[in-house]
Amino acid sequence: MASIIDTLSATRSGETPVFLNNLVGLLWPNICVAAGKMIKEIAEPMFATMLPGPLSSLHFTKIDLGTVPIRFDNVEVTKTENGGIKLDLDVDWDGECDIDLDATMMPKLGVEHIKLRGRLSVLLCPLTDVIPLIGAAQVSFINPPYLHLDFTDAGGFGDLALVDRAVRKIALQIISGMAVLPNRFLVKLDPLNDYFQTYQHPHGVLRLTAESAVIGGDKQADGSSHNIFKRLTRDVPDCFVKVSLSAEPQWRTATVKDNHSPAWNETHDFIVSDHDQIIEADIQDSDLAGSDDIGIAATTVKKLLLAGGRQELTVRHNEQETAHKLTVSGKFLHFVANAAGLNGDETSSPTDILGLLTVLVASVRGITGKREDLQPSVKVTWGDKLVFRTAIKTDTPGTDIENPAFDQAFRIPVTAGMIPGGAPVRIALMDREEERGAVEVSLEELLAAPDLAMQQDFDVGGGAKVRAGVYLRGTQVAE
Repeated sequence: MASIIDTLSATRSGETPVFLNNLVGLLWPNICVAAGKMIKEIAEPMFATMLPGPLSSLHFTKIDLGTVPIRFDNVEVTKTENGGIKLDLDVDWDGECDIDLDATMMPKLGVEHIKLRGRLSVLLCPLTDVIPLIGAAQVSFINPPYLHLDFTDAGGFGDLALVDRAVRKIALQIISGMAVLPNRFLVKLDPLNDYFQTYQHPHGVLRLTAESAVIGGDKQADGSSHNIFKRLTRDVPDCFVKVSLSAEPQWRTATVKDNHSPAWNETHDFIVSDHDQIIEADIQDSDLAGSDDIGIAATTVKKLLLAGGRQELTVRHNEQETAHKLTVSGKFLHFVANAAGLNGDETSSPTDILGLLTVLVASVRGITGKREDLQPSVKVTWGDKLVFRTAIKTDTPGTDIENPAFDQAFRIPVTAGMIPGGAPVRIALMDREEERGAVEVSLEELLAAPDLAMQQDFDVGGGAKVRAGVYLRGTQVAE
């Protein structure tokens, strides 16, 4: 088995996918119609629940994505661990569009220009011997993409900046929730596709330490100041760092007060799905009235590991380099089908991720009742706090409501003390808020299963069976 450094340093050359760009160009009118329907169906309910005041009634009256298609570049093709194909490619869309939005007690607004840039990861798996040869495609941005919207102000709305921030925030939340790692947008190419073979388990854990920083005054590299008030008052910063890894939950350090050279030496574990995921560290100065942004430092999991696990990063503010520096370090732990390290040792902290419990809900078979009344879903519970639930299905065209497919994954990081004597994994079939039946998978059964994995049709009673997979993985330091 190749070392992590050998794997990450393997040379790969990107190519321009002329065929793909030509195909997208020909399909662009159809893509626009499909994308317009999807944008309206997904975004409008989120406007209603997440935007304040009159903005909550925002809705689309027209969605025309224009004639300029999305373009792809720098394609890299590799094989996945489960025998599929992985395509990484840059996506760039600089499109003139015609989108109209309306709302109660608010003038009409429009969007005339969209810029979208990022790097996509496309998984094609499993590979089959039957046309179309690929069971499913899973699409995701490796990191949150760049999104810029140009609004028109035909109605004379006074604060387009507020609308811009609000709409862009929701757009990025939709993209992140559906298609930024670890989330992947699944497209079945074979209706009988097996989700157990399609799902790509994460690679492992990055144990990241925010070591220290040097806050070199308030001047940027070009000599200008980004906070003249603090400079004049000679205020000494109270620094903390907010660290994010793609769409994983953000982590924050403690605040070090009155120090131009704060040392945190705090560690946090992030689950890694792709070695090109960006580590972004936002250094802030805590004040009673709020926090001032000192700047952002960034690297990737791959760059950090290839640098020997430690880097001094340049901090940027408003896209300009500053004199500030941030030092981070980290080590990588693979997920392995071995329970040896799940209990931790004397060096483990209570928050260290020692393993991962994953539950895949593929489908349900044999639900009975009036088709028009059924609204099935599957609830997964571990202990008294960890509760997950699939989407709720309804009897719509294309849905077999008596035998619905869900194809959803739930991940539970395992920390010290969670496994010995832990509660069973409970898988329940729901109809609206009523529980139809359930089954429990004990951790003892799972630990005794080959490769710490159980994937089968679980009988939940009443003739219904939930096709689900339960997997346990430990961690092992990468060599």
